[in-house]
Amino acid sequence: MMALDEFTATALRLSVPVAYAALGGAVAERAGVYHVALEGAMLAGCFGAALGAFHGGAMVGLLAGMLAGVLVGALLAAMTVSLRLPQIVCGISVNLLVIGLTAYLSRIAFSGQANTLHLPGLVDPWFPALAGVPLLGPAFFAQPPLMTALPVLAVALWWWLHRTHAGLALRAVGEAPRCADANGIDVQRTRWMAVVVASVCASLGGCFIVLSQVFLFSEHMTAGKGFIALAAVILGRWSLWGALLAAVFFGGFDALQLKLQFSQPGLPYQLFVALPYMAALLALVGLMGRSSPPHAVGQPYQRSTR
Repeated sequence: MMALDEFTATALRLSVPVAYAALGGAVAERAGVYHVALEGAMLAGCFGAALGAFHGGAMVGLLAGMLAGVLVGALLAAMTVSLRLPQIVCGISVNLLVIGLTAYLSRIAFSGQANTLHLPGLVDPWFPALAGVPLLGPAFFAQPPLMTALPVLAVALWWWLHRTHAGLALRAVGEAPRCADANGIDVQRTRWMAVVVASVCASLGGCFIVLSQVFLFSEHMTAGKGFIALAAVILGRWSLWGALLAAVFFGGFDALQLKLQFSQPGLPYQLFVALPYMAALLALVGLMGRSSPPHAVGQPYQRSTR
């Protein structure tokens, strides 16, 4: 039972950064915007969290990481929503910009010592008394606060999307923006809000990596987790709960590859590191032709003159 407890806790812990980004990606794409810059938003969150924690402690790091996500979201929204540039190209451009900018700024901010820092973090669980519950205790209640906050955020986003007028407007914009506009919904403002919210969610995944896992910053430390999150959105069929479960699925493969590395030291570790990415690829191939995104996703909207 202990081995199963440990594996479950490891899988859930490794799925948290991807899950935060996947929730954000689902929100943005339900509004009609391909958020290919999830990787960049996560990495910006990592850098903001490291910089804030270095100068002001863990909570300052969390706020700084979220602010970095807002900046990335505003940049992407300006390019895709306001300027109506191709969304996939803009997302890739933002990713490349953030990778280069964070690498450059980290050398200035940390004097080349980013890889050797031990930053203050958010590690103390909210409910330590429940950590002894079999299976669920180590997996949920003995974890850092940002992991415990993940299902709370998922419930809040689901309620917002499905039980509020603003959420209905967002989903309408992703399905039929012209009809939404005709009914008085500001399409551009709604998409702007969705992209910024999505970027902040992704940046929380980056904050978790820095403040609850590694306690330092290194160049391109997200290592493709934002793209795994994009695959989770598709695998989850653009549903918040589906994206969350898909992220846990990929987290399980990540935990499996770590276990295999330790149990099979004679084999090249690169074979095992590739497991989560292979799982993402196979999952997407299996869904080919059987999953349809929101009707207006990827389509820029320009209001007609009247």
